[in-house]
Formats: sequence, C-alpha cells, structure tokens
Amino acid sequence: MLAGAATADKTVIITTLNQAWAAKGAMIDVFLESFHKGENTEFLLNHLVIVALDQKSFERCQELHRHCFMLKTEGVDFSGRKGYMTEDFLKMMWRRMVLLRTILEMGYNFVFTDADILWFRNPFDHFANNTDFQISSDKYRGNPGSFNNLPNCGYQYVQSNNRTIAMYRHWCKGGEDNPTVDEQTLFKRMLRHKEFSTYKVRIQFLETDKFSGFCQRSRNMTKVVTMHANCCTGMDNKVKDLRWAWKDWDFSRSHASVNSSRDKLWHVPAACRHSIWPSPPPRQTKNKVEVP
Repeated sequence: MLAGAATADKTVIITTLNQAWAAKGAMIDVFLESFHKGENTEFLLNHLVIVALDQKSFERCQELHRHCFMLKTEGVDFSGRKGYMTEDFLKMMWRRMVLLRTILEMGYNFVFTDADILWFRNPFDHFANNTDFQISSDKYRGNPGSFNNLPNCGYQYVQSNNRTIAMYRHWCKGGEDNPTVDEQTLFKRMLRHKEFSTYKVRIQFLETDKFSGFCQRSRNMTKVVTMHANCCTGMDNKVKDLRWAWKDWDFSRSHASVNSSRDKLWHVPAACRHSIWPSPPPRQTKNKVEVP
C-alpha cells in the first residue's frame, strides 16, 4: 500500500478514519473535498493513504478513494464517536502512534494529517528544509525552534531516519508506560524534559499564519495552507465550522483586492466556540499544584 502511494522520495500522506467520521456528509467528505478544490492539491490524493479503523469506515473509504488500508486491532471497537480523553480515545491515539512509528521503520517519510483539517494549498511548498520533524501548533509564539510553542500532533511532517525512528520508539514506549495520558500531552512533557535531545532530532514548529487552526487563526489569507478544527469538540461542530472556513478562504481568492482591508478574515470558530473544550489537568509539583 505504501509503495503504491509514495512519491519518488518515499513520502506518503496518512490520515485515519473511523465509522463516525466516515458517514456521508461528515468529516471525510469535507476533508477530501478540500483536496479537490484547493490550490495545487488534487494530485496529492495519489499519495494519500486513508487508514480505516473499522470495517464500515473501510467500506466507505473504498467508495471514495484509491488507497484504503484496514488497520485491525483485536478486542477494541474504534467505530463510534470517541469522547475526548476517554479510554477508547486514548487507545485510538496510541494505536495511531504505533502505526506512524512502523511507517518510519519501513523507510517512508510521512505527512500525518487529522481528517478535520482543510488543505487549501500544497504544504510541500512551505515545509522547512533540513529538518527531521515538523509539527503544527495550537499556539505559535514566533520562533519555529522554540519549545515554548504549544504543539498539536494532528499534523506532522516527519523524515524517516535513525533519529526520528528512535524518537518515535521512545514516544510510543512512553505511551505504554502512561496509558492514561494522550500522545500530545506526553509529547509536551518530553519536550519540556528534553527527552528527545539524546537522539539529536531536528524539531521545528509550523507557524500558524500558514498552518492554521481554530486555536490560533492565520492572519494572512494569501499564506494560509491548512485550517485545523482544533480547540473544538463534537464532529458536527467541526464540520459546520470547517465549511464556513472554506467559504471564507474561497471568498478571499475571488476578492483578493479587498482581502487585506477586511476586519474579519474568518467567521470561525462559530459552532466550535460553544463546544466544551476541556482545560488541561493541573500539574502536580512537590509543594503545590500548577496549572499549565
């Protein structure tokens, strides 16, 4: 599957899908539509592998797309909607991480993208060179190399080499040791404790003016590459706001002369603004509790 989808330099685009997000009119339709309608993005579908987590999503994928892979996990049902930080949600996130580690071990580079992300433009024109691991940001603070940026694991561009393979093995081992912690929280903890420095991985954060999201929206329509429905819960909320985001971006393309003077580039988040986004848990220290 990877060999058939990879580019000449062995790069694949990966997303995962379960039954809830595979329904007609749901997330997968919005996601694929952005590839068809974006700028220089449609050909990238040739390199996209949709990893189905259950039989129903696999069948729907086959109706829509060429490269569909069924990832079976014994004893786990990934078909329904998974509430944020529930036991099944955590199992799904860590199963995904093991999959990505395996892809690196097989010698393939990848862009991993959540399916709640719109692709406006070809991201390969905007990734940095000479970097092993690039990741999107919930909060970008101006320096791509700073660990003060807040990462979002829903969008990553990773080169397969000894450094990144060692990093992912360490990360996945951390998940085995901390099964009640999600991969993003653990990644932030590992960055803070400099656990990846041993592997000399060159890590860079993607700026939100290009790789945007509802947490921190792009301020420049001529630059924006992707839009992630992050800082939002509920598939219906995400779908509504992603459709609005597409309309905003499409309007900016046809009204370029007024784009720079618009006070409000985005009408999102709207539905997502009223979703209940959980605060991170307090961090326990020796003498007090700190809020991250």
